[in-house]
Amino acid sequence: MSGRGGKALSAEDRILWARITHTTVPLKGRGRASLSEMEGSAIDETFVSEQDPTPTLAPRRTAVAEAAHPVPRSLDLPTRKKLAKGRLPIEGTVDLHGLTQSEAHALLLSFLHRAYADGRRHVLVITGKGESFQSDGVLRRAVPAWFATPPFRALVSGQEAAGRRHGGAGAIYVRLRRRGGGGSG
Repeated sequence: MSGRGGKALSAEDRILWARITHTTVPLKGRGRASLSEMEGSAIDETFVSEQDPTPTLAPRRTAVAEAAHPVPRSLDLPTRKKLAKGRLPIEGTVDLHGLTQSEAHALLLSFLHRAYADGRRHVLVITGKGESFQSDGVLRRAVPAWFATPPFRALVSGQEAAGRRHGGAGAIYVRLRRRGGGGSG
């Protein structure tokens, strides 16, 4: 499937289009197209699976992978305070409200890849608090765990719950790794 002018749709566009099509009623005799049916989909099918919406983790971490991309740690206190008070700019924001885990995973990974490629350093990920129906928020719990997986470890060097003015417990400050550097932050 491609957009106008023959350009392929981005992963974000495909996710948004799928969300929109699920809110409509198909014409008589037609069914809804799923993400997996979309031509040229860049979304990994493991994240679109209906049976298991959570991404699978590598069975074991190797020492080489750990050394190259250590697990993201918490932000240092001065950086967190500067972000919370607005003295350090947040260079991008992604809102994952209302997405399934598979959609959120694909969108977040795509967003972080783009931000990293653009040389951005600090971004905000809005997960929502997810406190309806005695739930503590699926994405609120899942996103920090995703940051410890290999695809995210290559991009993220630090994370911390956002300050109140940026969403508090429903958002996360993320520090991206420096481009070209193998350092931790």
